[in-house]
Amino acid sequence: MLFLAEEATKTSTIDPFDWFMLAFTVIIAIGFVRLIMARPRKNLFAIGFTTVALGLFLFIDYVMIFKVWLA
Repeated sequence: MLFLAEEATKTSTIDPFDWFMLAFTVIIAIGFVRLIMARPRKNLFAIGFTTVALGLFLFIDYVMIFKVWLA
């Protein structure tokens, strides 16, 4: 019986900060696409930095969605 009461009081695991993480991921992805589409690709450091940042944010989003939200 206590188990059912515990499930009834369970709140959402979605934190408001999670929405900011998703928004930052989208912004980084837009910046990555703009850097890649730029014709004279002179800023290789920016492309590399954005690639690492986008990979990190995509990994964090994967963990956040599939391991926390859907758990």
